[in-house]
Amino acid sequence: MTRSFTAPLQAGLPEAELLARLAPFGGERDPLALAKTLVVRLAREQLRAALLALRDGADTRCDQLLDVVGIDYLSYPEWRGPRFAVVYPLKSTVFRHRLALKVLVEENDAVVPSVHDLYRSANWAEREVWDQFGIVFQGHPNLKRLLNHHEFVGHPLRKDYPCQKRQKLSLNDPMHDELIAKLESLGWQVLERPEPSPGIPLGPMAASAGGQR
Repeated sequence: MTRSFTAPLQAGLPEAELLARLAPFGGERDPLALAKTLVVRLAREQLRAALLALRDGADTRCDQLLDVVGIDYLSYPEWRGPRFAVVYPLKSTVFRHRLALKVLVEENDAVVPSVHDLYRSANWAEREVWDQFGIVFQGHPNLKRLLNHHEFVGHPLRKDYPCQKRQKLSLNDPMHDELIAKLESLGWQVLERPEPSPGIPLGPMAASAGGQR
């Protein structure tokens, strides 16, 4: 006889109940959502509190952040709202429900709080969104480019970025800051720190600089 040590998924909350859980945070169903998954729009000031409630709630347990997704509504038909959005798809490995939180931000104030300390997967996902869209994640420990090289100017997934524009790299990034941070997280003591290469700052990027176009 084979015995399974994996607990079966429990019945998840219906959409109405999930919306009710997010009502105290001003959450409302997103009218632009086309997918079957529930998408709830809320203010950025409520994002971390809402994520904590969903993650730690006894009947929600949204313990997986599947991605952090940037959206540019610049050319969206008849759109009059803020230019950018950030979407946080969530999944519970305990219950049978999924949902996503969505935050809208203006072009001249494209800043949202980082959630890297709530979900480890957000660390690199937030870096990717900043790199591609220029949305700043305030409080991120090292908000630097992830897919484009460190000399890249602009954010290529913005709708107004020239799709044929190419940018060459003249000096490789040795990524000493990444290596040092990893070693220290493992308990190693770094005795000698390398001098920054010209044009390549060591250490976390200031959030105020990240939003510059």
